[in-house]
Amino acid sequence: MRGLIEKAGEPDARQTGRNLTMLQEEKKLLNIAEKEERDEYSLVGSNVNIFTGNSHPQLAYDICQYLQLPLSKALVTTFTNGETRVKINENVRGKDVYIVQPTCGNVNDSLMELLLMIDAVKRASAKTLTAVVPYYGYAKQEKKTSGREPISAKLVANLICVAGVDRVITIDLHAAAIQGFFDIPVDNLMFLPILVNYYKKRNFFNGDFVIVSPDAGGVARARTFADKLQASLAIIFKRRLKPDQAEAIDLVGDVRGKTAIIIDDMISTGGTMIEGVKTLKKHGIKKVYACATHPLLAGNAIKDIESSDIEEVVVADTIPIPPDAQRGKFTALSVAPLLGETIRRIFYNLSVSKLFD
Repeated sequence: MRGLIEKAGEPDARQTGRNLTMLQEEKKLLNIAEKEERDEYSLVGSNVNIFTGNSHPQLAYDICQYLQLPLSKALVTTFTNGETRVKINENVRGKDVYIVQPTCGNVNDSLMELLLMIDAVKRASAKTLTAVVPYYGYAKQEKKTSGREPISAKLVANLICVAGVDRVITIDLHAAAIQGFFDIPVDNLMFLPILVNYYKKRNFFNGDFVIVSPDAGGVARARTFADKLQASLAIIFKRRLKPDQAEAIDLVGDVRGKTAIIIDDMISTGGTMIEGVKTLKKHGIKKVYACATHPLLAGNAIKDIESSDIEEVVVADTIPIPPDAQRGKFTALSVAPLLGETIRRIFYNLSVSKLFD
């Protein structure tokens, strides 16, 4: 049986203490709002309910902590026959409801929980309903790569829309064009400003650094990152031999004697990143750091990265981070303040894009 979300209880005390420290640090890194503005547009006492499924309840707790709201009560579990059971245990009539549920872990279970929670809230006469999906599952299947394949990312968008959601909040979609799969507003937030502030704070800010895109698809992200850090840009071109297996074939850009930061939207098996490191080493790079938004860390990814020449890997907590990736070479930065601030701005009809100016 999957986890049971029945009430806004408290997470483990040690975890809470760690997250309190992390959230305070992230508020500084994001630099998202003046205190006076947050006080004037507080959600305390407002008609806002925030629910979570079982895929990442800790992130929902952290968002509520940022907004100074309690996590709303819902029952999300399974029947004996394996079907997902959902019951909303609070009155949401006329309320603005947000459901925090990245489609990670068992992707299909997480997606079904999200769809059923949307349907339950919609049938309970909520005023508005927003799906907060920090990690959008099936995003890599946004196009056909050969005959007789589905476009799964489009199907997932259809399911979410038909379920009855009014808006979607996500972070760093694998392909920005996925926004066009929806006929409702989609806020595709960026982890990049948090990364920029993190590296600036560590003084990664001069001409000795080169930002590396591990493939052609991530060039726009890497170029923006390089501009923000006043660093040069390099691109690794690769070919995909089969799903989850890539081979670097060429490098464009001057990296010799420099320190590299590889940036990607997700780390799945870690193969792309590790192949990129090998290519950079062949071309005379001095040190290699890496960062990514979504730490899927499938298979032996953690072990392979720990044994690689990467100095540090910075990731977001858009999905639960395995205990093995909370130490060693991994550094996790919280996106709870980013998501909380976005919720606050949407509720008060304030600009969301201002967060990224």
